[in-house]
Amino acid sequence: MKSFDVLGIGNAIVDILIQVDDEFLKSKNLVKGSMQLVSADDAAILYAGLGQCIECSGGSAANTVAGLASMGASTSFIGKVHDDQLGQVFTHDINTIGTSFTTPPSINGPATAHCIVFVTPDAERTMCTYLGACVNLTEEDIDEKIVRSSKISYLEGYLWDPEPAKAAFRKAIHIAHDEGNKVALSLSDPFCVERHHEEFLKLVKDGVDILFANQDEIKMLYGSDNLQDTARLAQQDCDIVAITCGAGGCIVINKDEITSIQGINVTNLIDTTGAGDLFAAGFLYGLLSKKPISECGALGNLVASEIITHLGARPAINLKDFVKKIVN
Repeated sequence: MKSFDVLGIGNAIVDILIQVDDEFLKSKNLVKGSMQLVSADDAAILYAGLGQCIECSGGSAANTVAGLASMGASTSFIGKVHDDQLGQVFTHDINTIGTSFTTPPSINGPATAHCIVFVTPDAERTMCTYLGACVNLTEEDIDEKIVRSSKISYLEGYLWDPEPAKAAFRKAIHIAHDEGNKVALSLSDPFCVERHHEEFLKLVKDGVDILFANQDEIKMLYGSDNLQDTARLAQQDCDIVAITCGAGGCIVINKDEITSIQGINVTNLIDTTGAGDLFAAGFLYGLLSKKPISECGALGNLVASEIITHLGARPAINLKDFVKKIVN
């Protein structure tokens, strides 16, 4: 018996969310809808110029395991925080939702990572991320026992920037596959894919069983503007692929089929932060429940439709009850 359904490995980040208009983004030379890395000084300057904002724990893989935990799955997380106030906030939040988080914090070095999320009136999010202590995740932080005892190890592409984190990913992939477990990867952001194109392509071909991407990321990965062509290419590389298409729903793929799943009309759209993360949570929960991939895609759409109705990327309600109410 495996101890955990899903282990998330990713950036341990505290999100700072604020609502702005498009002119604000232009004034800061920010590309709408993107994630860019910033220095500690730049993050401090941006933060100092903010008005009223909301601070809550985030991080892509952490959001996904939070969603899974809310649905009733057994989850664990590996990521690096500093022994500071934000690190304590992150640790408290993720433990409170029922996810096991035992990675030792850094005592020296940079502060806990934080991401300033600018949310425009159309609910699009633009992110400036200070990685801080995240870059200190190394192979030594990969607990072999936890990886071996997890049915699925879920990795986030955002963490692929620092070299030690790449080594940590490779170690986790090797251990998971040696145990006969599955490895899932989220491509995270088109700019991540662009920065590490060849490495990501090799990683997807050689080390990933379940791939998550939005339509821009998958097109960037395979160098094609035709979504159907990229879907067929992805079908050759991974056992299961899920491509999110915003309000258009998703495309789900296995070795036998490529299926489009209609999106859910959301009238009270507030913030798309975490939509992809929570889609992955719903999809993986469907897989764990041995549902057909079309039902997994529909469940991913459903869970994502809830998270975009409020600020922040962590569930504000019990997702298990929410799904049960809607599905039944």
